[in-house]
Parts: sequence; C-alpha cells; structure tokens
Amino acid sequence: MRSIRLAVLALVAASVPFVLPAQAHGVPVGAGSYASARPAGASGPSDSAGASVAPKVTARMSGKPVPTNDWWSSLVFQRYPANPYSENLYAHPLTFHAAAQGLGVGYPTAPTVTPDGRFYEFMHRDDLFVGVSGLNAPRTQVDGWSDWTVSPLWTDGARTLRTTIGHGSPYVYAEASGGAARVAFNGPATVWSNTGGTVGVTVNGHDYALFAPGAWTVNGAEATASAAFFSVAVLPNRDALPLFQRYAFSFVTDTKVAWAYNAANAQLTATYTATTVARQGTQTGTLQALYRHQWLNSTDAVTSYRYASPRGEMRLREGASFTTRSTFNGVLPALPLSSQADRNRLRTEIDQELNAADPWKGATDTYWTGKALWRLAALARVANQIGYTPARDRLLNLVRDRLTDWLTASPGETERHFAYDATWGTLIGYRASYGSDRELNDHHFHYGYYVLAASVLAQHDPAWAADSRYGGMVKLLVKDANNYDRAETRFPFLRNFDAYAGHGWASGHAGFAHGNNEESSSEAMMFATAAVLFGQAVGDDALRDAGIYLHTTQENAIGQYWFDKDDAVFPASFGHDTLGIVWGAGGTYGTWWTANPEEIHGINMLPITGGSLYHAAWKADISSNVNELRAANGGPEVEWKDVILQFLALADPAQALAAYGSGLNPEDGDSRAHAYHWLTSLDTFGTPDPSVTATTPTHAVLAKNGARTYVAYNPASAAVTVTFSDGQTLAVPAASTAWRGPAGSGVDSGTGGVNPTTTTTTTTAPPVARDAFGTIEAESHDRQNGLSVEPTSDTGGGRNVSAVANGDWALYRGVDFGSRTGRQFVARVASGAATGVSGLVEVRVGSPTATPLGSFAIADTGGWQSWRTVPADITGLSGKHDVYLTFTSGQPSDFVNVNWITFSP
Repeated sequence: MRSIRLAVLALVAASVPFVLPAQAHGVPVGAGSYASARPAGASGPSDSAGASVAPKVTARMSGKPVPTNDWWSSLVFQRYPANPYSENLYAHPLTFHAAAQGLGVGYPTAPTVTPDGRFYEFMHRDDLFVGVSGLNAPRTQVDGWSDWTVSPLWTDGARTLRTTIGHGSPYVYAEASGGAARVAFNGPATVWSNTGGTVGVTVNGHDYALFAPGAWTVNGAEATASAAFFSVAVLPNRDALPLFQRYAFSFVTDTKVAWAYNAANAQLTATYTATTVARQGTQTGTLQALYRHQWLNSTDAVTSYRYASPRGEMRLREGASFTTRSTFNGVLPALPLSSQADRNRLRTEIDQELNAADPWKGATDTYWTGKALWRLAALARVANQIGYTPARDRLLNLVRDRLTDWLTASPGETERHFAYDATWGTLIGYRASYGSDRELNDHHFHYGYYVLAASVLAQHDPAWAADSRYGGMVKLLVKDANNYDRAETRFPFLRNFDAYAGHGWASGHAGFAHGNNEESSSEAMMFATAAVLFGQAVGDDALRDAGIYLHTTQENAIGQYWFDKDDAVFPASFGHDTLGIVWGAGGTYGTWWTANPEEIHGINMLPITGGSLYHAAWKADISSNVNELRAANGGPEVEWKDVILQFLALADPAQALAAYGSGLNPEDGDSRAHAYHWLTSLDTFGTPDPSVTATTPTHAVLAKNGARTYVAYNPASAAVTVTFSDGQTLAVPAASTAWRGPAGSGVDSGTGGVNPTTTTTTTTAPPVARDAFGTIEAESHDRQNGLSVEPTSDTGGGRNVSAVANGDWALYRGVDFGSRTGRQFVARVASGAATGVSGLVEVRVGSPTATPLGSFAIADTGGWQSWRTVPADITGLSGKHDVYLTFTSGQPSDFVNVNWITFSP
C-alpha cells in the first residue's frame, strides 16, 4: 500500500530533508511521501458541472501557486461555467463584481436583515463600472496578487484593462489601453466637483472621486478620459477630496505582512506594509482603512475619517504601513489533572474508547480521520496523567500508525495519502470530504487535526516527528493550508488565512453572492494551536511563531466578528449575539447543514483543546452565548452537550460540571474522559486569567477566587524555569508539563510511550488477533512500508506481497502464541532476483527496527512465482505480539516475494 521506490525529483524544499530511494513513484519527504498525481478516479478542482478547471491567470502568472480561499478567489477559480468573470468580491470598504465591460464597484453602507432574522448583509451593488470605452472582454484573468490585493485583467483583443484592488484600500487603480479610460455611473448620479483631472460624483448616495492625468469628459451617465492610467476612490465624505487627490497616482504595487514574537513579553507584533509607485508626480504612500480588530490593537495614528463595513467601523490611516501588537496567552497540550477527578472513572472511560469495535468510528476521509486522530491523542495525555501507561501507549500506537499511513503514498493507492496538484499548488488528501478536493475547501480544518495529533506524538516520540522521519510531511500539511515560508514555492502564502481580514476563508473558490465564508472559527484556531504546539515540540521557531501570529490575530477577529464581544459590529436590528458563519457580505446565525441552535453555537466552540482558552478573554460573552443557545433551543443542550459545557466551563466551571454529571454522549471528535478531565480541571484550578503571560508560548494561568495556578509545558530535553509576568516562576522538567497553585502541584511527563527507533513491546492486547500457528497471509498486514500486492500462481491462489527490497517491512498486529512458545518461523517465498542479489527475511517484535529474533537468507529461486517454503529458528515467543516482517539487503533491487508466514513450536 505504501511507496515502493522513490526517485530524486526537481521540486525540493530546502527546509525539509529528503530521503531519496531509487525509482520514481512519488515525492519523498523524509520517511514519508506524497503522490505526484491524484489517484485514478479521484476528483480535483472542478466547476459546478464537475469539469476540471485550471486557474484563470495570465501567462505572466502561470505556474505560480494560486491563492485559493481568498476574498477574491472567484476571479481565479471559475466555479460556474456560465460566469467567466467573478462573483461578488468584498474587499471593504469597497465591493466589486467583474463583468465584460470591466469592474463593477460598490460601497454598501446600510445593512439589511433577512426576514427570518438569521442573516445580516451588506450586499454588493454596482455604483460604478471602471473600464475602457468599448471593452467587451470574454473573461477576466488574474495578472498579479499580493498579501491582500489582486490585479484582474480584461482584454477583448483591441482593448485592455488592468486594475488593482484590495482590502482596506479606498482606491481602484486602473491601467487602460486601446481606448479611453471610462467610468460609468450605474444609478442616480450628481457631479459636485469637476476640476479637469478630478471629478467628484455621488452615485446611489455614495461619494466617489475620479482621478486622471488629463481632463475627464462627463457625458450623462459616464466619464471618459484619454489616459493610460487612472484611479477611482470612495470618499468617507466630500471634505476628504484633497487628501485623496494627494495619493491618487501613488499606485499600490505590493502588500506584505511580517510578524515577530517576543517571548520575553509574550507580544506578537505584525506590520502591514503597502509598496507604492508614483505614476505621476512624486507622491508615494497611500491611504488604508483599518478594520476594528486592527485599529483596536494599534497605536499608529489614524485620521478622523470613517467607513462602514460588515465588520463595524473602519478607520482611515494615512501612510504605507501600520503595526498591530497582540498579547499571546499561550496554549497547552492538555490541562493539568485535578485532584477531584475520579481516576477510576477516567480509566474506565478511556477503556470504553479503546475497547470499541472501531476506535476510529468509521472514519475514512480527511476530516473525520483528523477528528478521530485528535480524540485519541487527547486521551493519551489524560491516560498519561493518571498513570495508565498501557492505555497511553496503545493510544499513541493507534495515532502513530494511522498518521504514518496517511503521511506516506504508494503507486496505485486510492486512499489514506496526500497527492500534490501542481496546477493549483495544493496537497489534497484522499479520501476527501466536504469539497476539500473539488472545491479546495477547509484544508485548515482538516489538516490541523493531523498536525495537532502529531504534536502530542512528538512529545513521546521525537524521532518520529523529526524532519528526516515524518515531521517533514507534517510541516507540508501546515504549509498547504497556511504557508508561512515565502521561500516555499509549492504553496501560496497563507492559503486559508486572510492576513488583512484577520481570519480565514473556508471556500476554495468563493463562488457566492455573499463572497467567501468561514464557519468554524474554533477549528481555524485549532490549526493555529497545532502549529504552535508542533513547532514548539520540534524546535521550529518559524513554524511556532507563525502559529502564534495566526492565533493572536484570529483571537482578536473572532471576538469581534463571530461573538461581537463589544456589541459594536452586528447591526442593532440583528437579534443574535453570535454568528455561525462570517461572510464577506455579513454574517449568518446558521450553519451549512442545520438550523439547530446547538450546532450554530457549537461549531465555533469545537474542538476543545489546550488552545481553546482564548474564549476566556470574553467570559461574559460565554455565558450570554450559552443562554441564547438554550433560549433558542427551548431548553438545555442535548446533542453537543459535552462541547458546549466545556466551553461554558471557561467562564462558569461549577455550573458546567454540575450539568455534566455522570457523563454524556460525546460529540464524535471528543470523548467522555477528555470532557470530564477538562471540566474537573477548570473547576479545581479556575478559569484562564489573560492578565498574566509567561516567557514560554506553551503556558496558561488559571485563577479561582483570586488565587492563581501557573502551568507551563516544556518539550525540550533539558529542564527550564518559566517566568510569569506577575513575577512568579515555575520549574518545568524536560519533556513535561508542570503546574503549581493553591489547589495542588504536579508534573505531567511527556516521556515514555512507543518509539519506533527503539525496541518496544505492545503492552495491551491490540484490537486484532491472529493465530501464530495458523497461516497468516502476507498481504493481510495492518501496515507496511514499500510493499506491493499481486496475484499469485502458488498453490491455493490468492495474492502475494511483491516488489520487496531493502528497508521494506510489514506489520501483523496481535499475533497470538497463547501459552505455547514459538521457536520457528516459516515463510512461503519466491525470488527472481538477478545474479548476486540476495537478502534477509527477518522477524522482529514491537518495532521494525527492533533486534531481529530470527532470519533466513533468500536469493533466486528460479522466478518470482517459483515458490519455496523456508524455515528459520527464532527466539522463543509466547503471549500476544505485534510482529514485524522486515527485509534487509546490501543491494537496492527487489529480492523476494512472500505469500504467507506461520510459526511452529
């Protein structure tokens, strides 16, 4: 099922070490790999009719990784065959819509609330059309982009229009050829100023200014000018015209965000810079409208001018850059164990998960597999804290095996791997779900769970998480969803995260009248948490700091735009305190799949992780949120009760724990043990206190009745002393979480567990049992590395394992010797190896790198289907074990096929 032989490919990231075996079947990344093409029959980016689509870019931009999942992505991803231009684009304060004649421009200022009261919207309406006289383009293409701007281009063969538009920009910058610059008025228009090169006009009640190097001719419903470049701006009021005239020809050509994290004061600084070029005169710089989450967290001066937007008031700044500063209150792998927690109950509830017929709950696609990976990884931390090490190790084994499976790819494989789409510059996991393949939706939601589970595994098995093993693939999942490394050319910069908007976008194509959307802000924060924890665990500060940027920026945006914590964003006529989905045009009290209040509220709570503590920055809103849920629900929550109560516990843990009682049926991404552990921890130690920070990003401060408990996680191999901003210090041993407070102190060691680089033994019965003394078909392996399967002509028919070479292996779980002792290993093998090529077939227990318990040599048997039964003595085995069949050779060539194995006393 996995990759057999891998070759050197040209596409290599310098930051990720590659192990390069011989033949080309995939792209190796350390010990993992991804496929270079999607599996047969699988779907990739498609339009609404199911036809494959390619990015709508000009030749100049061809081959560059495309920023899907942006506010402007409907320009580049043609979702609907009949619309080769765009859907509505919400940049704020301006909105746009591309059409054959050019760019429709609007400025919606008056929100409407739908009759059912569930949606508030600032819908785009074309006030102006920016274009070239006579332009009738058959489609729009994208001719450039930067961190928050885009440059669409129109051409009909004779005339060409190129514009640059962006978040926060009150200008449209335009370049025209083949005809006169043209601005058409799409509604009642009043020209109130005309000084030749500058025209002030009010259209549909909104004030605009037109700027050209020469004079404009206003003729009825349009203005034209003989100009190769011009600009159009929406004015906050008419008095601002001289200010806007000053910057009218200072065109924005690039925008970039840069961030830095200062661990000493737990502050994340982000700087947003626009590069400008003077197209006429010498004036550079620009005007930028800042969103609420930006101006609240910046000391940079703003003007007195204001704009309306679906995100509340935007404030205009004069200058090419501004800086925001945010405090990071830390994330944790898990909360500390409460002394009031019933350890026997926790143990029993962990066993309920492990003894389930299917611990994965039927998960086969990227999303549900990810949720299951996190559910089991979170339980491993709980098991570790109560000293239930057999369960911890089994949980870690489950997580590691499934992660390893997904992080490697092989020829002919149709699922449990990732494939790179070079056309769109993205990794798609197969099986896909919720449009993660056809629409490139939700990659941060899906892949974040994998990274979060890997961060737990990295605590116990740092060798597995190294770049040379599987850490490189984990980092590629991060980069696909939110590439933080500008030197990485396989993926666009920050695919899912909109740096200027301060939050993510879920849709790959943004093909909606309301623009793009983001539903589960909490899953986006889960991704940020995962990046912080994995980066910290493996010592990758660039990854860690990118996660901190995402976490702090989104926290500020989520508090304002999903929860309206200051009551300053939602329209007064909108009767809800929270949103299920944020849209470019506004927001909705709803979800994609149900109108049930529990899911509407809960989708922005789950998953509950050590990165969910940010909600406590608005504790009063937590209580009002749950109260609204219960009122809309007609009573207490019944479906996602575990998630909702864990959310409530961030403000009122006593109420939440009392309501939880003896345990509730958990949401599929959670477990009873995890919920109970969380609730008892907060009830004992208190709720997060954001007024205190620490010198490590993996920390929390909990407070109850004014007394604080200090918590910090140290994944390093040496002990550290963490200093908190109130002067307290905490000694944290290596690879451990420590805590100290009036309700108790403790250490949660991250060491121990199963490490594939050392000899280990399964300590609890695995879920599958095999009779050691019966026939075990070689192709029935639970996991493998480098093997293929083919039909066999051996007696009995069936299939055999083939293409076996040095370094390959197969795992057979639960091989049961019972009370007898196995002293001999027998295998049915065949070989058509070339002269001088041979190798060893070995038996190991617990790990593919454990000391071999026995082996035999094999060379050419007369052909790949010329079968021979070969025995080998082994060290005595009894009981139940995970058995690895491993293959070692001094040559790189295939040297053996295997049909079946068995053991004898």
